[in-house]
Amino acid sequence: MPLIYFTPFRLILVDILAWLVIHLGISYLLRQVDDGFFERNKRWFRPFSFEKSGDFWQKKFRIKAWKDRLPDGTVIAKNGFDKSKLANNNIESLKQFVIETQRAELTHWFLIPPAFLFFLWNPAWAGWVMVIYALVVNLPFIMIQRYNRPRLERVLKKIKN
Repeated sequence: MPLIYFTPFRLILVDILAWLVIHLGISYLLRQVDDGFFERNKRWFRPFSFEKSGDFWQKKFRIKAWKDRLPDGTVIAKNGFDKSKLANNNIESLKQFVIETQRAELTHWFLIPPAFLFFLWNPAWAGWVMVIYALVVNLPFIMIQRYNRPRLERVLKKIKN
């Protein structure tokens, strides 16, 4: 039984508004995090051995086939990293892109736990729908970042050598 009761119509509105505030709020807050934070905490974003430098995501999920079809949050935010101006031989541009993959991954991880707040005002079944929604919406973006980052780091390493 939810702690807060809403009529069905208002419940839908509250859920939509709550997700809007959560998505925009977390995205905004993480865009404010200094790049130095990501440079200092690179170890958080290291690939796991099973990922095989990103190959796991292609072999198991065929990520190349669909990754470009998902929306780019920087287009919505209008002040993110513009990948269209990425120069493959520009070390600083590639370093910045690596940082942005870390920022995007962290953002999408942070967007999952708030789904459990929906149990406060939704029936249990709807709360679980919100948890599933958070996973379905965010995990593909996390996978993309974990696929792209090792590839970018390989290019950076080649340029530096």
